[in-house]
Amino acid sequence: MSLKIRLPRYETPRLKWRKLIYANLIEAVGKRKILYSKHDRLQLDIVLYFKNPAITFHDVDNRLKDIMDALQGRIGGSKKIRKYKPIVPNDSQIYRVVVEKKISPKQGHEMGHLVIKKYP
Repeated sequence: MSLKIRLPRYETPRLKWRKLIYANLIEAVGKRKILYSKHDRLQLDIVLYFKNPAITFHDVDNRLKDIMDALQGRIGGSKKIRKYKPIVPNDSQIYRVVVEKKISPKQGHEMGHLVIKKYP
């Protein structure tokens, strides 16, 4: 049930970043054959890596919103018509979130981490 991905380096516009996250999620879900149902209770552990001065102006709540929207397949367009299949049917299933932003290590290339796991 646990799924780990690398978060791509943040890019603007934010919808572009959501598409990159979604692509990484789809690849990981396909490899692991994980399917989250609408009854699953989930937890997200997120580490966001930035360089200076970007770390000072990225708000974790905005980046969290982008990640949660990517999980739901919400990457722009109509909310009624979904172009992208959701990984997590609804973000109301997420019961706990831990988000941390850090200075990117050189080998990190400003790529973060996302872990989705079952909530106890």
